[in-house]
Amino acid sequence: MARSHSILLLSATLLILCSLAHATSPGHILTVVNNCPFPIWPAIQPNTGGQILERGGFFLPSLSHRSFPAPTQSWSGRIWARTHCSRSNNRFSCLTGDCGGKLECNGAGGATPATLAQFVLHHGPNDLWSYGVSLVDGFNVPMTVTPHEGKGVCPVVGCKADLLATCPGQLQVRSHPGVVACKSACEAFGSDELCCRNKYNSPQTCRASSFSQFFKHACPATFTYAHDSPTLMHQCSSPRELKVIFCH
Repeated sequence: MARSHSILLLSATLLILCSLAHATSPGHILTVVNNCPFPIWPAIQPNTGGQILERGGFFLPSLSHRSFPAPTQSWSGRIWARTHCSRSNNRFSCLTGDCGGKLECNGAGGATPATLAQFVLHHGPNDLWSYGVSLVDGFNVPMTVTPHEGKGVCPVVGCKADLLATCPGQLQVRSHPGVVACKSACEAFGSDELCCRNKYNSPQTCRASSFSQFFKHACPATFTYAHDSPTLMHQCSSPRELKVIFCH
């Protein structure tokens, strides 16, 4: 009888410990890091119908970070940085990446040009997290995506170079601080060929231009035109944390 009581007590103790471990173990985390020597206002936009994370945007001082729980269900969307933001006459606005004059974007997209991190979370049989960095819509801040404690091949990808210093004159966005962003050729010139529209909207007819090659040479692990190689989107199985680092 005493032996049975001891076994029951041990089983109950193990059950409680397992429950506590499950309750206190962290889930998947998304972390946004600002390593830039200036403040940024990160923005997050889900694809249609997706969960809005962190109200879609927030302020992040220089040399700081913000971590928050990743979605627990399938999710896709993008993250970018807004820069040179200010409030005047009760109106909030940013020189780059602005989402309609709001601090919290609440699902709204951002103005181009802007460096984008793109994600598809929780898909496939092995809880795959796909991620990549795109300069298709231009560049405003260096950015990388770094997975931690995932399974499989989980490289750090993105663009560490500051392209504002070398941006071709035709692509420059200038304001009082100087060059604040670098446009895509599509935004700068608007032709079907450069925008991969109409008869150019296929992998066979949409080709790299001398302007997209400028981005590609500086940051080869990024998408630089609409039908760039799909292998630039990487897949990592169930990483504990995914870091988006600005000015890595």
